[in-house]
Amino acid sequence: MRVRLLRADIVTPLGVDFAGLLLNRCVAEISRRAKRIIFRFDNDHSLYFHLGMTGRLTIEAADAPVMPHTHLLVDFDDGQQLRFRDPRRFGGIWWLGAASAADDDKLGPEPLELKASELAARLSKTRRAIKTALLDQSLVAGIGNIYADEALYAARIHPLVPASKLTVAQVKALCAAIKRTLDKALHDKGRTLREYRDADGNEGEFRKLHRVYDREGKPCARCGTLIVRQVIGGRSAHFCPVCQVMG
Repeated sequence: MRVRLLRADIVTPLGVDFAGLLLNRCVAEISRRAKRIIFRFDNDHSLYFHLGMTGRLTIEAADAPVMPHTHLLVDFDDGQQLRFRDPRRFGGIWWLGAASAADDDKLGPEPLELKASELAARLSKTRRAIKTALLDQSLVAGIGNIYADEALYAARIHPLVPASKLTVAQVKALCAAIKRTLDKALHDKGRTLREYRDADGNEGEFRKLHRVYDREGKPCARCGTLIVRQVIGGRSAHFCPVCQVMG
């Protein structure tokens, strides 16, 4: 196996002997936690990739043209090559070493495994706007901006409602909406951003199912009111001011 790191600053911690650490190692397991793709090796050392907004991990023939913004090439003995490409560089590679890949005390529970009672307990501890709370990876791991907007719309909850003020019924609706939204997104391969493609070269189709995200000024599918965009906690939020009430 040969490792070529084309951008040193794509790896954290900076300066780690990345190629040397991977020399003669075999991948024992690949898993996911939140937005991390975790590789565990035969010596129990680990690393994870975060794809950010435009990152891609692909297996390609070693003689295939190397696209711009490719930051890592790993050659295998069978002529195949693992490539990590990230045009916008919001993603990267984190070397964990001997630390457990499950050493993620700062991450909350997985949203698809989350129970409404657990979500209620976590939301009850913060007065932040529910949109901001959902993006906090220590509260719930793996919910992105698009999916928070879509889940709040599906649950008919205004993004500015304080998280601790949600009723039991609202939390149950939100928990179910989060799972439905993520299930749909997984089925339709997420949302393509600009030139992004998945590992098979396909665009994500979830953008066709958006009800509020990126639909500012367009009519709500339920009531016809124009969708509003507002910056909340430094992130854009899209919502229907009629269907998603504050009270």
